[in-house]
Amino acid sequence: MKALVYGGPGEKSWTDVPDPRIQQPGDAIVKVDTTTICGTDLHILKGDVPAVEQGRILGHEGVGTVVETGPSVTGLKLNDRVIISCIKSCGHCANCRTGLYSHCLGAEGQEGTGWIFGHLIDGTQAEYVRVPYAENSLHLLPGGVSDEQAVMLSDILPTGFEIGVQYGRVKPGDTVAVVGAGPVGLAAITTAGLYGAATVVAIDLDANRLLKATEFGATDTVLSGRADWKDQVMALTGGRGVDVAIEAVGVPATFSMCTGIVRPGGSVANVGVHGKPVELHLENLWIQNINISMGLVNTNTTPMLLRLVAQGKIKAEKFATHHFGFDQFLDAYDTFSRAAETKALKVILTS
Repeated sequence: MKALVYGGPGEKSWTDVPDPRIQQPGDAIVKVDTTTICGTDLHILKGDVPAVEQGRILGHEGVGTVVETGPSVTGLKLNDRVIISCIKSCGHCANCRTGLYSHCLGAEGQEGTGWIFGHLIDGTQAEYVRVPYAENSLHLLPGGVSDEQAVMLSDILPTGFEIGVQYGRVKPGDTVAVVGAGPVGLAAITTAGLYGAATVVAIDLDANRLLKATEFGATDTVLSGRADWKDQVMALTGGRGVDVAIEAVGVPATFSMCTGIVRPGGSVANVGVHGKPVELHLENLWIQNINISMGLVNTNTTPMLLRLVAQGKIKAEKFATHHFGFDQFLDAYDTFSRAAETKALKVILTS
């Protein structure tokens, strides 16, 4: 089969690799019909994730068709359409029983690590993928939900909702600021209303992404390149600060922005993946009674979000801006890596 293979920092190729095979009784082999590229894949290609070995097939998002199952798999059958979750779940360890799938203790990939696709085992940017713990790591697709919609449920929608909205403790009537209007930031914006946010402020350097943010539910936008950006945010809250500040970029400056605009007693939810240390000014923050949260998505809300997508209450298809065939993987990476120029949100690749 063909797959997108990591060759070390800055190196990738769409090349021939062996087909995956059943290795454990709970495995399934899925033909990947649709996949996409994540910002984390770009971090890997920069060498920021040293656990990813040369020769690894990248990708952790996908929708496909079950073509083979292991002997212990009873809840899936051949030709089922499924969402491939970015997080594994053995379903029976202490962490999985509490919904903490991001720290699944199953031995596949690494004990205690839920993100394994395109990281510790071969991923979804391929014609076929082996899915361990298939009955817990795949979600059956109902009729009427397109692959383009469903692939957003592999990662970005549950990430924005769980780590941004839920961990941020969004409540009815809250003012929420989302710093970074990329795909995950937009996912937080579009799901903040599920918990009753009254005002959602999108903050970004890119005017085009701010325009997009209004389509996803932002009530206000602030261009962070302006000298008075903070004054604009504070003016929207009567000088109090926002109830919840969601960091969706992953750089020190944007985390500091969040701590600078949150009100006393409010919450900062860090969603972005940071590759560098961030200063935490406890000498100033301790007296403000704020809650700071962060984490890796568990995907335990995926079934609920899938129902909302199926009912048309979340317009997941709006995230898709560019479309490619599998034979155009390198072009898709180029487009996604130059998002400021190409105006790409999520690039969709179909077999």
